[in-house]
Amino acid sequence: MIDLTHMGRRARLASHKLARASTEQKNHALSKIADALEACADSILSANRIDLDAARAKGASETLIRDRFDLENRMSGMIADVRKVAELPDPVGSVFDQRTLDNGLRVSRRRTPLGVLGVIYEARPNVTVDVATLALKTSNAVLLRGGSEVFESNRVLANIIRDTLTELDLPDIFPVDAVQYIESTDRQYVEQMLRLHQYIDMIIPRGGASLHAFCRENSTIPVITGGLGICHLFVDGSADLDAALPVIFNAKTQRPAVCNSLDTLLVHESVAADFLPRVVEHLSPAGVSFRAEPRALSHLAGAGSVQAAGDGDFDTEWMALILGLKVVNSLDEATEHIRQHSTQHSDGILTRTTEHADRFVDEVDSAAVFVNASTRFNDGSALGLGAEIAVSTQKLHARGPMALEELTTYKWVVIGDNHVRG
Repeated sequence: MIDLTHMGRRARLASHKLARASTEQKNHALSKIADALEACADSILSANRIDLDAARAKGASETLIRDRFDLENRMSGMIADVRKVAELPDPVGSVFDQRTLDNGLRVSRRRTPLGVLGVIYEARPNVTVDVATLALKTSNAVLLRGGSEVFESNRVLANIIRDTLTELDLPDIFPVDAVQYIESTDRQYVEQMLRLHQYIDMIIPRGGASLHAFCRENSTIPVITGGLGICHLFVDGSADLDAALPVIFNAKTQRPAVCNSLDTLLVHESVAADFLPRVVEHLSPAGVSFRAEPRALSHLAGAGSVQAAGDGDFDTEWMALILGLKVVNSLDEATEHIRQHSTQHSDGILTRTTEHADRFVDEVDSAAVFVNASTRFNDGSALGLGAEIAVSTQKLHARGPMALEELTTYKWVVIGDNHVRG
């Protein structure tokens, strides 16, 4: 049995020690972690192959394995992200909103760590590294609970990070308990974790809708949810159709099993007859199949990869090479469809009309809104944040890719000269 209460207590103590770390010390620690990951690449990939073989034996699709489980083509990028985070400004200790009141009190707000993060995640082993890296840079301790799909990969990665902290030989600044991995996939530990409010300050789930719902409904700790992405692109009547094709191709096919991949393409009726067949012709060779509502289907007679959309298809995060197609009469209809079916993750417009772009940005209330760009850019690394701990679709505290600043809170600092309140 794993004593999660004991782990939480150790994490809380570790967070107090991490608060002493200077930016230079944290950057040095991250550099050492990157070096260790690089040196241990063979053992990491060996563990990852065990997970991949198990996934294939259970019938997981090759798309899912490539996009979510496989580390072989992501190792260099994962390590580069660690080094990139080390180079970014440290938000901890930064001061903002400084002012002097009429009575002479000097007030300001100062960024501080959240404390202890509890991260529950499925499928992606790189999350282990991303979360640990961002947590250490912001002086937060973290409890990690990964999924069964990549258990061996997660365990090896967490141990490498913990070994590196030990080798730094600075236990009063970088205690090994700053990063702890729950070495069990038993669901009871998720339930216990959600009730450790005396030790954990924030729960961040990364996974499917059922995991997010379970965390929201059972946690006694604040929960940041996100990562569920039913993502849209609207092709406006004024769009550059030649330029739109590679954007749509990238959004759908680059990594179809991730949360910022495209699920539904909305096309203005004025260009639908010409453009929809081009979309099908352009994407079909990559293995994409299509679910089209009646008006879109009418422009695609005889296309073998196209079938009529069924009930619920426009409320589905496909996580596969499937794309919904719908013809709309106007920008208003496009934004209304997005309001009804989007999960407020990543939605965009392809247009050459500035007024339409501005209206879309104003009216579509998603965590990231794109104008003439692929939805695939809703990612911490792609947006210059180094890495991300999750993509939040909530509105309180954090929204969009959660990186360094989103893992901090603030305290008011009030400096007086023996002031008393009258």
